[in-house]
Amino acid sequence: MPLVRFTPSLQRHVSTPDVQVDGQTVRDALSQIFLATPTLKSYLVDEQGALRKHVTVFVDGTPVRDRTTLSDALQPDSDIDVMQALSGG
Repeated sequence: MPLVRFTPSLQRHVSTPDVQVDGQTVRDALSQIFLATPTLKSYLVDEQGALRKHVTVFVDGTPVRDRTTLSDALQPDSDIDVMQALSGG
């Protein structure tokens, strides 16, 4: 099963332990996590379900291509890393 990991910058706002999920796409994987942790959803996706501009998701080290519908395919052993951009000066 794919493994989803969250950076510490997200974990400061919402408890997001690493979790293994079933799913064929990034959307499938994140949907399962949102069911278990609904407050995380608003940090990661907008009202239409697209990734927010300050969020990046990598699948097996490669940034997702489809930031709108999150249709990037997953393999059974995929690693999904979810990161929130930090800004400031």
